[in-house]
Amino acid sequence: MSYKEMQEVLMRELRLYHYPVAVKFFYDQAELDAFHEAAPEIYAPVKPMTFCQWELGARMKGQIVYSGEAGLGCGNAKYSFGWKDIDDAEIKGHAKYTKDLDQAERFVRSKARLPEGLLGIAVAPLGAVDGLYEPDTVHFYCDNMQAYHLAVDYMAATDTHPLRPTITMNSSACGGNVSTFTSQEFNMLPACSGSYNAGKTERGEINVIIPGKKFGAVFDRLMDRIEAGSSSITRPGDGFPGADVCKNCPLIIFKKEQ
Repeated sequence: MSYKEMQEVLMRELRLYHYPVAVKFFYDQAELDAFHEAAPEIYAPVKPMTFCQWELGARMKGQIVYSGEAGLGCGNAKYSFGWKDIDDAEIKGHAKYTKDLDQAERFVRSKARLPEGLLGIAVAPLGAVDGLYEPDTVHFYCDNMQAYHLAVDYMAATDTHPLRPTITMNSSACGGNVSTFTSQEFNMLPACSGSYNAGKTERGEINVIIPGKKFGAVFDRLMDRIEAGSSSITRPGDGFPGADVCKNCPLIIFKKEQ
């Protein structure tokens, strides 16, 4: 199944509000040149923005967005992507979250980082990347029950239990994708303060990030459940999300008229 077809299934069966975002970290110039040549149209930030703002174009407008370091106006994301080293400004930027500057430095240093040499990053709707690239991560902005269904399918598909999400300060979108890429593990984390206001994450939304290499297995698990009769785990037999009814409730029951 193509990524376009996968996206159509996910949007329909999980009632997604946003397009899943296919993230690609480019390290190879030839691969980057091929992407620019094959993409029908590419959008770039007019002014430096945050990474979570890059994703707005992909998840809300359906655009293929690409930028290198020059289009990134967030020091925290630059640190996560290996485009800058730790410095006093980065430590002080975390001081409002921590007890003191020593703790702020330790917390920043404990974040996952990409290897040096990153040329640029593409973020696009999952359904737009056929023939362009294989995603390094697939990032969902979704609600609680959508996140739960994706997590359960990941656990079953990869034989992983329990899941242990990695939450870091001030880096949900940028650091979350880097953590998933470097660890090759599922991540589910709330919005950070930056992605809440800059990245326009709604208060009821949560981030789910799946390694690109494992995404196919997770999608296949969803398809197996659909073919067995249900996209809903909470109410098997129903479409997602399933009836919001307490288990074994004898009062809320419907039957066909005779």
